[in-house]
This record gives sequence, structure tokens and C-alpha cells, in this order.
Amino acid sequence: MSDSDSFIEEVTEEVRRDRLFGYIRKYAWVAVSVVVLIVGGAAYNEYSKAQQRARAQATGDAIYSAVEQNENAARIASLAALDPEAKEATLVIDFLLASHQVVEGQHADAAVTLDRVANASDQDIPEIYRQIALFKSVAARGSEMAMADRRSTLEAMAAPGAPLALLAQEQLALADIEESKTDEAIARLSVIIVDSGVTPGLLRRATQLIVALGGELPAIQAGQAGSE
Repeated sequence: MSDSDSFIEEVTEEVRRDRLFGYIRKYAWVAVSVVVLIVGGAAYNEYSKAQQRARAQATGDAIYSAVEQNENAARIASLAALDPEAKEATLVIDFLLASHQVVEGQHADAAVTLDRVANASDQDIPEIYRQIALFKSVAARGSEMAMADRRSTLEAMAAPGAPLALLAQEQLALADIEESKTDEAIARLSVIIVDSGVTPGLLRRATQLIVALGGELPAIQAGQAGSE
């Protein structure tokens, strides 16, 4: 390579470096801004997660503190005073509050608490929770609820395929007994005990009721009872 070619190459390389440094000086703020945004976004995300964890822990501690009160009335007051941000925590609190209200004999108040869950405007609340709240509300009101209203509510919940269908059928059977409709009650209970989805506890209760009412167990159930 001649001296002139070498000189030209060196000059060309120098020009390239000058241009590169020029671009760096001109657009360096863009790169710095991108880095700052990435780091800042990650830091804010971690901060938000930490805040959420802290709020969740504080809510959990408050619920635990409420149910650890020595007196049931104090538990009710403490639970009723809680106002968490998370809807999941609100569901837990309302179900706990209603259960303690029932223990305290405040059945009407428990029904109101449960109705708040069943009729909540929040569309994100799973339907199963609404059904459970509605079922417990009917049970809490008991005979204080007009029989026609009780039956219409339970019959809607007892539709085939509904998540609490068998429990609703049991309550309808109890309503039949309350109205001295023994044959209707036995028929409902017989349907319950042969259902493939019946739980052991419900099976036991339904069987005992049929026997107590003087009814006959379905053949399959009678055979099982005889083999035990």
C-alpha cells in the first residue's frame, strides 16, 4: 500500500469516528432517556407491588385481629368497621361478619350482610359467591321470611345444574315439613340421596329425615344401609 493510500484510509477512518461521536453527542439524550424510563418503570413497578403486599398484609392482620376478639359482639364491631380496598377481602369480611352475626342471634343483620354480597353491583364477583350468600341469607331469615318468597328463591337455586341445587332441595324439603307436607318432603329427600353429586353430610341428613318422617329409603340406599 502506498503512503497516499494509507493517508487516505486514515483520514476516512477519522472522519467516520468524528461522525460517530457526533451522532453520539447529538442523540445521547435519547439513549439516556430510554435507560431512565426502563429503570424508573421497573422501580415503580416494584414499589407498587410492595405497596400492594403491604396493604394486603395490613388487611389480613386487621381481619385476624378482629376475629381474635374475646367477645363475639366485639368481633362483629371490629369486622363491620373494616373497609378494605380489595373486593376479595370485602367478600371474606362479609362472610365472616354474617357468620358471627348468626352466632350472636342477629339473623336479620346477617341476612342484610349476605344480601350485600348477593346483590353487589360489582360484576367481577364470581356467581358461586353470590349463590352462597343468597342461600345463607335465606337460611338466616328462616321462618321470618315469607314462605312464598322463601320457596321462590330456593326453587330458582334448585334448578338442575345449579351449584347449590341439592342444598336448596334440602331447604325446600324442610319447608315442606314446616307446612306438614310430609309426602312432598320425602319425595324431595329421596331425589337428593340418589343423586350422584350428594355429599356424605347431606346424604346422612336426608336419610335420617326420611326415616324420621316414616318414609322408605330408595332401594339403592336401603341396600347400602343394610350392608353397613
